[in-house]
Amino acid sequence: MTDALSPTLIPRIAPLYRLQWEEAQACHVLLYPEGMVKLGGSAGEIMKRIDGKTSVAALIEDLKSAFPGVPLDDDVKTFIETAYTQGWLRNVEPK
Repeated sequence: MTDALSPTLIPRIAPLYRLQWEEAQACHVLLYPEGMVKLGGSAGEIMKRIDGKTSVAALIEDLKSAFPGVPLDDDVKTFIETAYTQGWLRNVEPK
């Protein structure tokens, strides 16, 4: 994990992607014009909280409330960095 991910960063799902629950896969998926990305349970929990309004820090706090006692800070930050690298996420631009 790098220190490049600011806790005040507000991510949103990139325009060509859509998050949805896929009953046939029994998991969350990211749909895009060329296909689908199947998300594991942890990734789905993170992605379903990305709404373009919530900062990374607030997202982590929400996950800590949902999963008390689980040390997840570094894993969440690493996943979000990976999602940016894959093009799944964009920054919300300040107004």
